Order: sequence, then structure tokens, then C-alpha cells
Amino acid sequence: MLGATRRLAGFANVTNLPTRPAAVLARTVTSLSALSGGRVVLGMGAGGRWDRISDMGVPRLSPGEAVDAFEEAILLVRKLSGGGPPVTHHGRHYRVEGIEPAPVAAPPVWTGSVGPRSLAVTGRVADGWIPGHAADWLSARYHSSRPVIDDAAAAVGRDPRHIRTVFNLPGRITDRPLAAPRDRDGRWAGGSAGQWIEELTSAVLDHGASGFLLFSPSGGTPDPASLARWGADIVPAVREAVDSRRGPDIPAPGPGADRV
Repeated sequence: MLGATRRLAGFANVTNLPTRPAAVLARTVTSLSALSGGRVVLGMGAGGRWDRISDMGVPRLSPGEAVDAFEEAILLVRKLSGGGPPVTHHGRHYRVEGIEPAPVAAPPVWTGSVGPRSLAVTGRVADGWIPGHAADWLSARYHSSRPVIDDAAAAVGRDPRHIRTVFNLPGRITDRPLAAPRDRDGRWAGGSAGQWIEELTSAVLDHGASGFLLFSPSGGTPDPASLARWGADIVPAVREAVDSRRGPDIPAPGPGADRV
């Protein structure tokens, strides 16, 4: 995909660290970044389904150990990027000896952290966060989780605004407006192109959303017709609406924030 395009970014959603050694993962993503002119975003996860992970011959880690390894891996991917002298790293979970960093910068790292410890890791070392369980900007999960990220970022001197929130967003794109674009539990269900445009524009301007990943209502890849309407009707209109409504007192999101 990266070889056949010039503007699209490729997002690895998501690499399961226990089955991908961090140093090898660093080599993989920096090679893709070099070949594509930096059009790569790396999704990283600590590993959740340990029964299946251990079936691959990977030693089982406790939840706390998995989160520690997760943070160490993100830092090691960064160490092995951006040039500089050879890297020797003797960590608790990873070890490399005299490995030259790739000359290109590490890609942005996004996580799908859910628990408080992994949310804090996102705040300390990641570049973006996708709330778990398709939680959107009005959900209790988002409102209880995002402050954990922000507090962890501030504690290490990072600006929390530099950690982007990108939402998994399942829903139908309908020909006619729906009477209720959200279900009884308050989750986004979809609606007409106009309803999508209004909702996503508000998500950006009122709730700090940096991007959206479209899914079908069942959680899979959208059908071709929905993808066509998303790309032709909804995305350009949201960008135009955001640009027209964003005044001088509302700063634009930073780099990598236009992932609609």
C-alpha cells in the first residue's frame, strides 16, 4: 500500500509485543518509514490474550510485567531510530548489544491502553491513544481514562495535548437521517452523512478528537459503499467544517492529528 501511494499513511493496528521482539520491530517500522517518506504509524500493545500468546512459545508474563515490557519496548524502538552511536541496552525485558540506530526517526506510537498502568505508560512515552472498546468522546470510559494519561504526561514534563486521541468509530452510514444517531446506552450508532459530519466536527472542536477509524457496526471492515461515502462525502466535509469553525482562540491540533 505504501509503495503504491504518496499521501496515505499506513497504521499497524496493532503489533502484539510479546510475539515481536522490540529490536526487530524497530527495524521493521523504521525500514517502512524510510521507504515511504515517514508515512507510518505504529500501534503497539502489551498483549492481552496470554493463553494464545503462550501457545506461540512465548514465556507468560504477569499483567504488571507485560506493562513494564510494553513501556521498555516503546523506549527501545525510539533508541533504535533517528541515527546516533550504537545502542547497548540491558533492560529488564530486552537486551541489545551495539546496534546502530536506523537513520530515520521512529514513527508515532499509538496505544489502545485500557488499565490505569498502561494508560500511564501512554502518557509518559506514547504519541497517541485509541480508547478501548470503541469508547467515544461522550463515554464514561473516555472521561475516566484520559485524565490518567494527562496526569502521567504532566508528571514527566510532557504537554498532554501532544498525545492525540484517535477513536475507533463503528456505525452505519444511512441514506436518510436517523431519529436517534445514538443508542439507548449513548453509543454512536450512525446516521446520514450530515449527521456524521455534525458529530465528528463537534468531536474535534468540542472534545479534542484528533482522528477517527471507521468500522462497520459489527466491528469489521466497512463495506465498499460505506468507505466510498466516508472518503468522498464525510471526511472532506468534516475537515472543511473544522477549518471554518476553528477561530483564533482554538489552536489547531499538532502533527499527525488529521487522521480522519
